[in-house]
Amino acid sequence: MNDPRVSLGMRAEAWLACGVLALLRRLGPVRSSNLAGGFCRVVGPLLPVSKVVDTNLRLAMPELNTSARRRIVRGVWENLGRTVGEFPHIASLRENTPEGPGFEVVGAEHLLAQARRDGPALFVSGHIGNWEMLPPAVARHGVGFASFYRAASNPLVDRLIRDLRNTAMVDPLPLFPKGAEGAKAALKWVSNGGRLGLLMDQKMNDGIEARFFGHPAMTAPALAFMALRLNCPVIPGYVQRLGPARLRIVVEAPLDLPASGNRQTDVALLTQTINDRLEHWIRARPESWLWLHRRWPREVMATAQHD
Repeated sequence: MNDPRVSLGMRAEAWLACGVLALLRRLGPVRSSNLAGGFCRVVGPLLPVSKVVDTNLRLAMPELNTSARRRIVRGVWENLGRTVGEFPHIASLRENTPEGPGFEVVGAEHLLAQARRDGPALFVSGHIGNWEMLPPAVARHGVGFASFYRAASNPLVDRLIRDLRNTAMVDPLPLFPKGAEGAKAALKWVSNGGRLGLLMDQKMNDGIEARFFGHPAMTAPALAFMALRLNCPVIPGYVQRLGPARLRIVVEAPLDLPASGNRQTDVALLTQTINDRLEHWIRARPESWLWLHRRWPREVMATAQHD
């Protein structure tokens, strides 16, 4: 039976998405990454949203000149394109291949320790490199985690995306919707011993204020709240791009949990620690982060200095 929520336009959009996926699959991971990355590197900087990237860079890294910012803008779009081009091939990428497409894991000992420990754990990352590779790579080391998920507005396209993610996982795990109900379900999941991954680099208007690149930025406190309530490990990690469809997953040691005796203070301290880790990773390779969203409040972004 036809779903009344699905319009003809949505069906056309889904057919187009299926056609693009078929093309990307046919090309293979390397050519797919190169094609999508090259296309986005050329077209992306021409789009109005690239002005957001430039403003963000002027605010966060004022030491960069115009030429450096333009180079990063192109790199941001190329990385995004490559991430899209590689998405249909995530399930086929193998670990420790000698060359060509594949991935490696640095810090796998932290995953092994967590697998032996069992119990709840929180993984924290951001939209860095090919972030879609992080959940399946970690799952292949025995510590798969559930995630939060913002559904696409087109349910047919949303199903395509979810199917690709589930195929890449060893065993599909819950995807919690963003919002109050999803947060409640996620807390229950972790309280019952589950593992959960969160991308902590986007603005949350009803979050708490923390510093990010030296400026106030509203940040989600949920991860810090859960970690302190359950006294469970917080494991940072991110993805470095080494080449077309060749990735390095970097897993770091669990963060030290603050224990001042004041829960509100400790939540703020842990949230700030997470922002500091994200900033450290982004500064090392700024072109690998998704600078396209408005991370800081409007009044803060308005202070960005122009050349």
